[in-house]
Amino acid sequence: MNYFAHGFRFIDRPYFLAGTAVPDWLAVADRAARVRTPRVAPFADGTESPQAEVAAGILQHLSDDSWFHNTRAFFEVTGELTRRFREILAGRDDHHPSFLGHIVTELILDGILVRRDETLLARYYQALRQISPQFVQETVNLMVRNPTSRLAGFIPLFNHEGFLWDYLQPAQMLVRLNQVLRRVKLGPLPQEAERVLAAAWSVVESRAGELLPGLL
Repeated sequence: MNYFAHGFRFIDRPYFLAGTAVPDWLAVADRAARVRTPRVAPFADGTESPQAEVAAGILQHLSDDSWFHNTRAFFEVTGELTRRFREILAGRDDHHPSFLGHIVTELILDGILVRRDETLLARYYQALRQISPQFVQETVNLMVRNPTSRLAGFIPLFNHEGFLWDYLQPAQMLVRLNQVLRRVKLGPLPQEAERVLAAAWSVVESRAGELLPGLL
């Protein structure tokens, strides 16, 4: 699951919503600061304090990923997309088709959710603008072994970029996907990948109800 799939149900709880994004934010901003359930759980005390909400949102994300990545639909969809990427990348060793199958499944699933009601994504970003990035960083630093100084600065950039909108079109998705690949030190995809992304949309959409049971 990606940002929007984790968070779209919690737009009316800005700090919980932020918590659902924290693991992915850290994966970009500071990979050394990693959240783990045993260290986060004591802070999710059931109150509605901002600190408890951030912690509960993080736990929601970790729980989501635990079941999502183990569903049959995820295994089969990512396998199909992996096969399609492998076909266009034959003979190249600067990509990992299985990584592409995994991440593209999640990005397209976000796009499917956004397309169902684009007003929800606008509200998603509006909710995240209500939080204090510094407070979120300080809260996260209570829960990680390696504190971060980069998260507070990254959150406004995330809001400003608004890249979740780009998942609605294959051409824009390819641009964003190549940014991800550059960040993990993999080569850019060829333009031919746009065709794969367009076809992948129907593959993911056909299994969306199984990928997100009860949420679509």
